Amino acid sequence: MKLSEILKGIDVLNKYSDAEVIDVTQDSRLVKEGSLYVCVKGNTFDGHSVAEEMLENGAAAVVVERDLGLDKQVIVSDTRSIFSSVCANFFGNPAKNLKLIGLTGTNGKTTTTFLIKQILELTGKMVGLIGTVQNMVGDEIYPAKYTTPDPYELQSLFKKMVDAGCEYCVMEVSSQALAQGRVNGLQFHIGAFTNLTQDHLDYHKTWENYFNSKRILFKNSDIAITNADDKYGLEIVKDLPCKTVTYAVNTNNADYCAKNVKFKSDGVEYEIVSDFIGRVSCPIPGRFSVYNSLCAAAVALSLGIDYKSVLTAISKSNGVKGRIEVVPTNTDYTVIIDYAHSPDGLENIITSLREIAKNRVVTLFGCGGDRDRTKRPKMGKIAAELSDFCVVTSDNPRTENPSAIIEDILEGMKGVSTPYVVVENRKDAIRWAMENAQPDDIILLAGKGHETYQILPTGTIHFDEREAVAEILGD
Repeated sequence: MKLSEILKGIDVLNKYSDAEVIDVTQDSRLVKEGSLYVCVKGNTFDGHSVAEEMLENGAAAVVVERDLGLDKQVIVSDTRSIFSSVCANFFGNPAKNLKLIGLTGTNGKTTTTFLIKQILELTGKMVGLIGTVQNMVGDEIYPAKYTTPDPYELQSLFKKMVDAGCEYCVMEVSSQALAQGRVNGLQFHIGAFTNLTQDHLDYHKTWENYFNSKRILFKNSDIAITNADDKYGLEIVKDLPCKTVTYAVNTNNADYCAKNVKFKSDGVEYEIVSDFIGRVSCPIPGRFSVYNSLCAAAVALSLGIDYKSVLTAISKSNGVKGRIEVVPTNTDYTVIIDYAHSPDGLENIITSLREIAKNRVVTLFGCGGDRDRTKRPKMGKIAAELSDFCVVTSDNPRTENPSAIIEDILEGMKGVSTPYVVVENRKDAIRWAMENAQPDDIILLAGKGHETYQILPTGTIHFDEREAVAEILGD
């Protein structure tokens, strides 16, 4: 592909010589003969520092933010912001042939995207999915490294979807991806908002930055579907030109309302009230399943799908790995794995389990290292106040001392009478919880969810909680 084609629509600040380009990248390790190297300045490495070396290694050209005096340089004002457009042009702008549905919010994105995909597929649509657990092109699964991939991988996935005949792409859009411009240039047919609570402040630094990054999605959406019960649900779309559709459980002032909610051990039931009334039966337990399925229904209905088909599809939906996932144990207690790793997420899952618990809710949890430390005492307080017993352990300590993270958690548990035990090794903690379980207990393993690894100060190890439970039962 010609360099001029890849740069189409991008404001270039200098004259350059056209060239044949075989690949594009912002990773200097991936540069090969004929690559276009986009120099991006990160927190620890500035791509501009190796621009000349990349040309010596055979790069067709380098894209830079300042004049480096190089023969094959292309100067733009912001290399990070244009990389998404560069990748889109390279892959032939495949997203223009897809109806993009983007989900953002602190909690509920993964489950809701899966629900939307399942609804659309059960009504005969071909759908791609991008998110935390995995990426999918129809039924074909691709591993997911990030919630929202980098622009090159993202556009590559879009191309695969178009080639496979997908009409829709349902994707989680993270705050980091929005802030870093990974979805720059994309126009979403629908942008949907789940909720907003404290998370990722280690990256965004301020709440305002976190909120404003989420808001970017709706600036680039034709239709905004938002949670009217959330205090930020209407604010996030305020003064934006997109059409706004609302859903709610606690208020009647919404386009789609959930009424007469019933919580069961195997799911939730409620009536969806709009210009019609229909009974929803969602086979995923928990209060937040009402919000997730209601949001998914609002998306599908906004796409013009018949409401009876939507209700039928929700009733046939499958759960999502690591989201209120019941682990087979053949015991008189229940083990549930959930990805809850924020204060609000932990509060939601424990509260939901309390509504169906016949005996104790035992919460096993930790907090991630090298992440927002202010979450730790908050999560400790929430777990202690809402659980009958807590097992405090490690999550992904990363480069931090696990015991120091645990001390931060325990600060929030002071003054709460709920009994707890500290077992730093996570597998040992799971063993302790299972060996000390009482009949009809629910043991919640919170924080890891779909992950099959643990990031320790010594490196990353394989760790799948499903396997850990099975091994403990087999000992």
